[in-house]
Amino acid sequence: MSKILLVDDDKAFTSILDTYIREICPLLKVEVCNNPLAALALIKKGDNELILIDLEMPALDGMKLYRFALESGVDKKRIVILSAREPDYLREFFPMGSCLGVLNKFEAKQKEVLGMILKSIQSKVCHC
Repeated sequence: MSKILLVDDDKAFTSILDTYIREICPLLKVEVCNNPLAALALIKKGDNELILIDLEMPALDGMKLYRFALESGVDKKRIVILSAREPDYLREFFPMGSCLGVLNKFEAKQKEVLGMILKSIQSKVCHC
């Protein structure tokens, strides 16, 4: 079973996103981490098919987690950055090709894009 790591300090948001992922991709295992410092060990394990990282978090922001993941050997194509920021702001920090995607947490169309990514991962799991 492929594992998706979701790192975001907003428990309400992670609960909603966790439910969404489990509904559309029941073959994927979702691990929610609301503490970015605890996420370091989960990233280091290296068993995540995809890592969803919130950009704005206290103590350790998403940019630092992103860099840590890359330094730990995580392929940049296995990282998606989530943020409520405007696209122009995000392109400054995450130019095209620096990760799989940068998605707005609250836009419905962006949720559809995330859904397509997750379904693609699930299709590899079940070899459909």
